[in-house]
Amino acid sequence: MDFVKDEGGQGAAEYILLFGGVIVIAIAALLIYRAYFSQNSGLNAAEDINNVRTSVTTG
Repeated sequence: MDFVKDEGGQGAAEYILLFGGVIVIAIAALLIYRAYFSQNSGLNAAEDINNVRTSVTTG
């Protein structure tokens, strides 16, 4: 019954779940940023950057 008390694999499984969650979040962020910087979307990154620059220098 020593295999019931052995919890050595539990830490590895938790790390796999943690890294899997990080990878899913990273892929979602990349998809959002790709849509933001693509030419076909209604979003304009260059215009947004210029708006931020002007608001920083004026205010």
